Amino acid sequence: MFKLYYAPGTCALATYIALEEAGADYTAERLNFKANQQNSPDYLAINPKARVPALVTDRGVLTETPAMLAYIAQTFPKARLAPLDDPFAFAQAQSFNSYLCSTVHVAHAHKMRGARWATEESSFVDMKQMIPKTMGACFSLIEQKMFKGPWVMGEQYTICDPYLHTLSLWLEGDSVDINATPKVADHFKRMSDRPAVRKVMDAQKA
Repeated sequence: MFKLYYAPGTCALATYIALEEAGADYTAERLNFKANQQNSPDYLAINPKARVPALVTDRGVLTETPAMLAYIAQTFPKARLAPLDDPFAFAQAQSFNSYLCSTVHVAHAHKMRGARWATEESSFVDMKQMIPKTMGACFSLIEQKMFKGPWVMGEQYTICDPYLHTLSLWLEGDSVDINATPKVADHFKRMSDRPAVRKVMDAQKA
């Protein structure tokens, strides 16, 4: 059995959905960020980065969303969550997820986590003002150059899809109109209708 540590509204949602799609035997434990639970000694012993997600496996703890998604796909090959028999196609999926992790997520984080990069209040304001532009540019690139359709990697649903859906959920709060990227908007609607996604979203509300 796996144990996923998560917090609502975070990128942990992608791994949560992937576990459900894979049919994995898992439990999910919510961290209370308002109570700073991510910095508690108990959680730091699990993930010294003080962030979510963290996935506890029988071989140890995994962190970083692209790594966890790849691990789930490889652990449950019958779920067909990645093109495991094609090294190049698998690398393309990894490339997409790495872009979400290293660029899109970081652009979004400038809205709330400016203290990671600056100390002046004026810098925080400037970062926040840039969010619609930077996030809009990221999703425009995804729409025009990276999204194959009807799913991210083409005909087959993969680990890229819950990850894109997770970051798409942030667009409204970042003052980005998802309808400016029609393929992403359509993807968002279809993802929202998937049973695994509905189950996870309902579980997070409990």
